[in-house]
Amino acid sequence: MSDALILVALLLVAAAATAAVAQRDPARQALVLSVLGVFLAVLFTVLQAPDVGLSQLAVGAALTPLLIMLSVRKIRRRRDRDGAR
Repeated sequence: MSDALILVALLLVAAAATAAVAQRDPARQALVLSVLGVFLAVLFTVLQAPDVGLSQLAVGAALTPLLIMLSVRKIRRRRDRDGAR
């Protein structure tokens, strides 16, 4: 693969990882984590590991952010319900 393509993919991964760390809201972190998962899947595909890329796409870009979002939603609902008393 072209070195320039690998460099672009690495820069996208680094930028997304930095953005995920910089977010303060857990819901936004989950969304940025999903974007990071997509960029990692692209990086793995560029590095000729399509099986790892597909796994990363399923787990890192879809499943993990979904579980985080559901957890944040449940915690916020519970906090709002208990805070209303």
